[in-house]
Amino acid sequence: MSNFNPLEAKLDLDTADGKKVYYSIVKLQELINKDVSRLPFSIKILLENVLRNYDGKIVNRDDILAIANWGTNSDPVEIPYKPSRVILQDFTGVPCVVDLAAMRGVVSRMGLDPAKINPIVPVDLVIDHSVQVDYFATPEAFLKNVEREYERNGERYAFLRWAQQAFDNFRVVPPGIGIVHQVNLEYLASVVISKDVNGDTVVFPDTLVGTDSHTTMINGLSVMGWGVGGIEAEACMLGQPVYMLMPEVIGFKLNGQLSEGVTATDLVLTITEMLRQKGVVGKFVEFFGTGLSNLPLADRATISNMAPEYGATMGFFPVDGETLRYLSTTGRSEHLIDLVEKYTKAQSLYITDDMPDPIYTDTLELNLSSVVSSLAGPNRPQDRISLTDMKSAYEKTIQSSLKDKKGDINKTVDIQLNGSVGQLSNGSVVISAITSCTNTSNTSVMVGAGLVAKKAVEKGLSVSPTVKTSLAPGSRVVTDYLETAGLNTYLDKLGFNLVGYGCTTCIGNSGPLHEAIEGAIKDNDLNCASVLSGNRNFEGRIHPQVKLSYLASPPLVVAYALAGTVNIDLSKDPLGQNDKGEDVYLKDIWPTQQEIRDTIEKSVTPEIFNKEYEKVFEGDENWDSMEIPEGNLYEWNVDSTYIQEPPFFKDFGMDINETGDIKGAYVFALLGDSVTTDHISPAGHIPKDGPAGKFLISKGVDPYDFNSFGSRRGNHDIMMRGTFANIRIKNQLLPGTEGGVTVHIPTGKATTMFEASEQYRKENTPLIVIGGKEYGTGSSRDWAAKGTLLLGIKAVIAESFERIHRSNLVGMGVLPLQFKLGDCASSLGLNGFEKYDINGINNLTPMKDIDVIAVDDKGNKKGFTVICRLDSPVEIDYYRNSGILQTVIRQMLTQN
Repeated sequence: MSNFNPLEAKLDLDTADGKKVYYSIVKLQELINKDVSRLPFSIKILLENVLRNYDGKIVNRDDILAIANWGTNSDPVEIPYKPSRVILQDFTGVPCVVDLAAMRGVVSRMGLDPAKINPIVPVDLVIDHSVQVDYFATPEAFLKNVEREYERNGERYAFLRWAQQAFDNFRVVPPGIGIVHQVNLEYLASVVISKDVNGDTVVFPDTLVGTDSHTTMINGLSVMGWGVGGIEAEACMLGQPVYMLMPEVIGFKLNGQLSEGVTATDLVLTITEMLRQKGVVGKFVEFFGTGLSNLPLADRATISNMAPEYGATMGFFPVDGETLRYLSTTGRSEHLIDLVEKYTKAQSLYITDDMPDPIYTDTLELNLSSVVSSLAGPNRPQDRISLTDMKSAYEKTIQSSLKDKKGDINKTVDIQLNGSVGQLSNGSVVISAITSCTNTSNTSVMVGAGLVAKKAVEKGLSVSPTVKTSLAPGSRVVTDYLETAGLNTYLDKLGFNLVGYGCTTCIGNSGPLHEAIEGAIKDNDLNCASVLSGNRNFEGRIHPQVKLSYLASPPLVVAYALAGTVNIDLSKDPLGQNDKGEDVYLKDIWPTQQEIRDTIEKSVTPEIFNKEYEKVFEGDENWDSMEIPEGNLYEWNVDSTYIQEPPFFKDFGMDINETGDIKGAYVFALLGDSVTTDHISPAGHIPKDGPAGKFLISKGVDPYDFNSFGSRRGNHDIMMRGTFANIRIKNQLLPGTEGGVTVHIPTGKATTMFEASEQYRKENTPLIVIGGKEYGTGSSRDWAAKGTLLLGIKAVIAESFERIHRSNLVGMGVLPLQFKLGDCASSLGLNGFEKYDINGINNLTPMKDIDVIAVDDKGNKKGFTVICRLDSPVEIDYYRNSGILQTVIRQMLTQN
């Protein structure tokens, strides 16, 4: 049936808002004589996407048939995906806008209209990553942190204000509103979209990509979307499809219900552990089963949010009655709710308990009643620990940490804090943060935290001043319902005052610890801890001085703040004593599920959501009073330390410079397993004695005003000096060291990564990086790839890649190469000091075997084969063009 007419699948749909049209995959079944009813729901959405976007050129009949035949073809199949919108946050969004501004400059210099570079699909940018916890445990914390945020970021924000008026289809949610994924969940997403196209009102699923890996949170609301690199997002903005291999879909069957006292956080940590063990990198995960009926949508969003942590492209939940209920609770219109229900039922995208299960690539199952209270850590989100095992797990961690140092596990240090005496020891909690969209979007765990605080205060418990406490919700709705319930008062009394609406501690914006605490940790080499309700706890991420970081539900965050240590078994040890000297236990202050439900019913209403999102694109006085540039072209300020014209298009021309083999390359870094994008491209603290800090000082910037690496992503001079400069990265070229150091191999000199790169550049020597398993785990940071390119690295050879980072490397023209199964640097006898030739690049095909020859200093050769991880013809085209953006510019200029 390859000659079918896709336009015949366009049908009418009667809704409360009038007659509309849609492209029916049910009708498509008749046209192609193929039953698609039991395809995974996520695959059905991809099928609708190509059916509706069929044009015979970019999307053709073969694409439609390929998806309709999902699961029957063993060979890799590439398909186009055209999301209906793009969502950004400011850390990753600013570099996107910088690139677009630079692309306009390129087009203008070629004598063409710069307005040709403009988002074609709608783009929303939410400023949420820049607020830092400088002030805490005081009623003035929020206003003071906002004031400091504008002091640090005024130039960046003015740039975004310029973009707001210079580009069409580009909206900005100002600072102080919320976290991008929670704002998306509560307001921006619609599940189903109506759009006027050639006189028809066309209805179709809400789909998107975002420049933050936790874009997947929206999968909990049945919206298809995932994180991509900034480079790929820019191409999407300009109308390019996302080209992807047909995904496998792992079905995750849920049944039963959670036990009393168990939270959505405990559930997602369990799922993360299970799926990491299963292995789902690059795959869709789709949840189904009767257990869905027992999962509120907020719990589903928590599970979807952490898809990057369990390695999946998505963690998708189909539309059902709970989806409609959530839309109503969050103040969406009755017309929209009617449209979502009628469209998804007509389109076979609505799940019920009595329908046949979809057919998946593979499945696994979880009875919700088996989930127990849990944490994860001390530095990976997939390392779940049952609450009852927490003390013993901590003891193993600390014993392992101190075994070579012969340190005192129980060492205690007295410190002076604002006139009072405090104590620190190994295991002391020094950061306790209710933070991150993962959990602050979830009413049950937030109300649960408030009730724990209430009961703790009523029992006479308090938090030690050695614990830095903070509350940073993902939207203003949270503080509204906490205030309505009267719970904010108790959180405040324990030091969990509002510090801002943003990511804060979860992305490393935890702010400084008291100098006495930092001094005591450093002078005594203490292994202190943070406990946060976030989604990531990688080494060095939360705070450079805090070695142990544990993920936990908001109620447990409060509990560990009260305990003041992770060296405790909260299932049986007392949290503390009241003013009568009586022991108080966790069970004494833990709320029941009924208490939580009753509080939510009284305090969470559609009116709260409508009030807070009524003026979502309007900023405060700080935002409105900024002076902003005008015009279609951005006027670059050569003295700016925040925004600079990037060098990626410096020598751009219409002719393609053919890529050749890589000859005589040295290893820049030899790295182990689970190297994260935090290791490669830090977002947090800028050390004053590092290359980036020294550069800023040379430009007259005081260390007090350094801000963070994340906030300076619009300046390549800062970012390339911060690439591979994380204080916890371990370069095996220098065993026993940590931090951004390497060896300039020809001279044997140990130096910083940046200085070595500059020396190699002068010598015109190409560089490579060798890594282990799961290279590029974590955030979707395009600068992890951009910085790699600017340091002169031509290829990365790893045992396996995380999806987004591999895509980012391709998008920047860096060649990702994968060891053959069973091979690694050590098994091949490579020590990293060899000189490398990589041959066969001139005639690339997807997943081609590439020959590598390593020659040691004695002239001995070792040859081995790697897999070229350019996975599709389109990626080869990107690589030949030196990157995805160069490809897009050439295409646009050729077409016009």
